[in-house]
Amino acid sequence: MIKKLSLGLLLLAITTSCVSKKVYADLENKLTDLKKENRTLADENEALKLGKNQFETDNATLKTELEKAKLDRDKLANEYTASDNNFKALQSAYSALEKDSGEALQSNLGKNRDLLAQLQAKEKALASEKDRLAKLNADLKDRSNRVNELEVLIAAKEAAMKKLKETLSKSLKAFEGKGLTIQQKDGKVYVSMENKLLFESGSWAVGAEGKKAVVVVAKVLGDNPDLSVLIEGHTDNDKFSGAVGQIENNWDLSTKRATAIVNIMGENAKVKKENLTAAGRGEHSPLMSNDTPEGKAKNRRIEIILTPKLDEISKMLNEI
Repeated sequence: MIKKLSLGLLLLAITTSCVSKKVYADLENKLTDLKKENRTLADENEALKLGKNQFETDNATLKTELEKAKLDRDKLANEYTASDNNFKALQSAYSALEKDSGEALQSNLGKNRDLLAQLQAKEKALASEKDRLAKLNADLKDRSNRVNELEVLIAAKEAAMKKLKETLSKSLKAFEGKGLTIQQKDGKVYVSMENKLLFESGSWAVGAEGKKAVVVVAKVLGDNPDLSVLIEGHTDNDKFSGAVGQIENNWDLSTKRATAIVNIMGENAKVKKENLTAAGRGEHSPLMSNDTPEGKAKNRRIEIILTPKLDEISKMLNEI
């Protein structure tokens, strides 16, 4: 639809002989913006596919672990059956020995005492084996229950992050096409804001439009207090050329920009300050090549990474 609209505007501009150069230039600029937006949507679609593939891989891993637990359970059940059969055989042997010992008592008391000692040893071994099997069976049931609980907890975390992404997308709809993207991958939600929305060149002061977007994100975070929030500042690889003494390099600039975002979020009383972390990545984590102006524009950004707290899942994994 975007491509058709773009071509229509271009054809209209070409075929209309009385259109001024300014109007023609405006149409060309709109066509360029629409192409950029189309590429952005394609990038977002690819990122969502990667996130889906990662989730499917994680899900397959959990299924494999579940199957292994089931195999362990079946193995223990087989061991229990074999031990039970062994117990019955020992009981038969015990009865036979008891009978033999009675018949041989008159002729050989010493042999009888040996037989009784063997019986006592077998009884002790049987009792020990029964205790071991009972413990194995209890451990198997407990592990199966924990695996089920873990599956439910992971599914709930994934659903919560999906809902969070949908909430952010709805709340930030007004900033679509202004350098703001939202995606979910690796169990986290990423809110990326290009510098054109937030900062002037060489500055770490957040502009009015960018501040509106950050305030919206902070409101969503205030309603979701159980999230860890990492704010990362990123630059392109152009050397910093701002005022000497205030900023040393791109890394310093990216850190100040990340801190500026944290400060705005901190103005919301519902946002837990202990959940916020500011980090500068400078030019060292680019999204695209810095060889083109478009690539540099994509690399100059703030990324807000929202991660669910996984303490409960980690504890359960350690207990399995």
